Amino acid sequence: MSHRLPIAFLILTLAALAPATRLMLAEPQTGSSDPQQIDSRGKPPTDQEIRARAEQFVANQHRDDEALEQYERVEHHVDRTAGSNPRTIEDKVYRIVPTGAGTAKIVVRDGNQPVDAATYDREMQSLRDMLQMMSNSNDSRTKAAFAKRAKRQRDRADFVDAAKSAFTIKWLGTASVHSRPCDVFELDPDPSFHPHGILQDALAHVMAKVWVDQQTNQLARGEAHVMTDISFGGGILGKLYRGGVVSMEQAEVASGIWLPTHMQYDYAGRKFLFSFEQHQTIDANHYRRVGPPGETFQIVQNELANGKPYIVDP
Repeated sequence: MSHRLPIAFLILTLAALAPATRLMLAEPQTGSSDPQQIDSRGKPPTDQEIRARAEQFVANQHRDDEALEQYERVEHHVDRTAGSNPRTIEDKVYRIVPTGAGTAKIVVRDGNQPVDAATYDREMQSLRDMLQMMSNSNDSRTKAAFAKRAKRQRDRADFVDAAKSAFTIKWLGTASVHSRPCDVFELDPDPSFHPHGILQDALAHVMAKVWVDQQTNQLARGEAHVMTDISFGGGILGKLYRGGVVSMEQAEVASGIWLPTHMQYDYAGRKFLFSFEQHQTIDANHYRRVGPPGETFQIVQNELANGKPYIVDP
């Protein structure tokens, strides 16, 4: 059981569903440029407008999901303890490179110290070997990796189909995210929904809120709240406890492509008999298209041949 499943997975899924679910109106409230300060005094969108925007929103999100698999990025991960006076447990900067079946995480900085050149070169050589394998469609390992990837994509599609009937939605109003006007929607579990399977069952325990950019119909911000405990395997495999929150923000990183720039995870749970907590922020930047594995292999190969150090300012 991944600690981040299912609540991290819910944000983009629920965001894609928001314009397509049953619409209700929230009580009026006023706000400011803070995304959490929502102005409900405007005219709500009509059902026809919502349906039209939904089609574009889902198409945009599918394109963004596909693009993410061909963009490398730099991520700054900070893990902290809980409480009012949190202590930093780990502070690392990673170079994240897509491999065709997932991503490779290469440490470029640990705290204030850049990783030594020899360690970085070994990681890059391993990445090169992985990309070379993934570029060979006849390799049995490549076929197995792509098969796993295809299954993950099918599971996501099945989850989206199930979630279409799992929520009701409120149009809360408008707010600004990084100076861009957004419509804000709240998604609440529909008590008439009957889940099938562990992931679908999680839908009944989560409330989400999404900020949808008015101009582009892209997800600008999303957050998911665990309202009641989520049990796995009847509680034998583990639980995610109520009170957990996951949030994320996206921005345009290339023409028409919006990808995550900030993520925050705050939740606790139990895996088998062992308790865990996650309090982490991830800031992503330096997005660069590297293409499918064959193209990425050439980029990495050229970098290793040049012998220049990888320098990044997170």
